[in-house]
Amino acid sequence: MAKAQPKPKPELLRVAVAQMEPRLFEKKHNLERAGELLRTASHRGTKLVVLPECAITGYVFASREEAMPMAEPIPGPSTDALGRVCAELDLHAVVGLLETDGEHLYNAAALIGPRGFIGSYRKVHLPFLGVDRFVDRGNGPFQVHETSLGKIGLLICYDVTFPEASRALALGGAEIIALPTNWPTGRDKVPAFVINSRALENRVHFLASNRVGTERGFTFIGKSKIADATGETLACADSFEELLYADLDMEQARTKSTVFIPGQFELHMFEDRRPELYGALAQPLREPQPAREPQPLREPQRLREPVPTPR
Repeated sequence: MAKAQPKPKPELLRVAVAQMEPRLFEKKHNLERAGELLRTASHRGTKLVVLPECAITGYVFASREEAMPMAEPIPGPSTDALGRVCAELDLHAVVGLLETDGEHLYNAAALIGPRGFIGSYRKVHLPFLGVDRFVDRGNGPFQVHETSLGKIGLLICYDVTFPEASRALALGGAEIIALPTNWPTGRDKVPAFVINSRALENRVHFLASNRVGTERGFTFIGKSKIADATGETLACADSFEELLYADLDMEQARTKSTVFIPGQFELHMFEDRRPELYGALAQPLREPQPAREPQPLREPQRLREPVPTPR
């Protein structure tokens, strides 16, 4: 009787999420700190690192005029600087920053690899919070980037609350969705429930990188997370600066069907969709919503004293 052939070892990809505390206005410091975290992650064999939303600039700006000088083109100086680090370390990274394009201002994320800038994304869904009260809406599309590691899609923070965004990336072939985010107090249920749900329902690996610390009266909760394509939590963070690591089985994200008992119990997540019935999802609200006016920040417009960078 022939022996059963052993299953091939899964193709594993070592990834990391860098939970950090950016400083408002201090781009030089934030870039240096991001570089330190990339180097530390690289020493553990990591090939992809996701940094938080607005990691280079900070987030709680009081006006568009205050934020605009912190923005830059993409690609630009910050992505170039991180590109040099990625080239040195043979690493891919996703980082959040503010982007300027002519008179437009965007909350953006950039994907960078060993050969430099790969692609970027402009936040589509904007909460009435921090700099998002003043930036322009991204106009898509939800693009999937082919890399040597796999197919990577980008979202930012509030985007994950809208299931259509993750599904659009999954339908576009994404195997990994990177989510730079700035979850403040009150958004605990997103890392607790939403991240795993998006991973499971789309059969994609999900890497969510939140920030920590307090900025102009807003406390950011951390709780960064890595969930695999079966919806399992592989790593989750506390509320301080730290690096999360996980090894992703890339084949999980390429198989969109689950067969429990052949011919008796099978789930085909994409084949079983009924898009002809989903038309209401693309319809705008019937009643226009009242305009929202930014209010002055509660705290005086001053920053706390700098603290030593953790080593």
